[in-house]
Amino acid sequence: MMKKIAFLLVLTLILILGACNKEENNSSTQGSATDGEAKNAYGAIDHGVEDKGIGFNLSGNTIEEATGVPQEEKEQILRVFNAYIDTFNEQDIEGYIETLSDRTESFDKEEERKGLTEAFNQNELKRQVSDVTIVKYDEEKAQVFANLETTMKQKSTGLKTSPSGRQVTVLTKDDGKWKISAVHYMGNDENK
Repeated sequence: MMKKIAFLLVLTLILILGACNKEENNSSTQGSATDGEAKNAYGAIDHGVEDKGIGFNLSGNTIEEATGVPQEEKEQILRVFNAYIDTFNEQDIEGYIETLSDRTESFDKEEERKGLTEAFNQNELKRQVSDVTIVKYDEEKAQVFANLETTMKQKSTGLKTSPSGRQVTVLTKDDGKWKISAVHYMGNDENK
């Protein structure tokens, strides 16, 4: 329940601050300490992301594809990552939950379900990804880098915001199938 409340507070603050910022002037404070983004707050959109425990620097400029990834594994990993994005965009909550691992400390599937239901009821949400690259791989764990932009429009007020950032999605094998076990995200300094 706490994760859901934190998610709603973060989402509301992002929408309000984004609207206030656009009304007051064109300079952006999003991505700074005053933008309302809470660290380590678990939620359906951010999974309680944090920048630790990954073998990739989210703030670097170079994206290097992992070597030695078997073609079949690469296809399976990217298929799960794409399903994770597509089911979110289609508001297919059960399909989205199906992409998530049971072996994670980053999120709880039931809280994800509740948070997504509430988020989709209150907002129009879409994710766009680019530069999708497998940056780390072994037989049981993979990391997928992507630039991510989430477009949010609050249904009740019409307030819009489009935060963007860099994300590493960690996948692990659950009974031989790749599933998302963690998400690490760092917002860009110049968000819309």
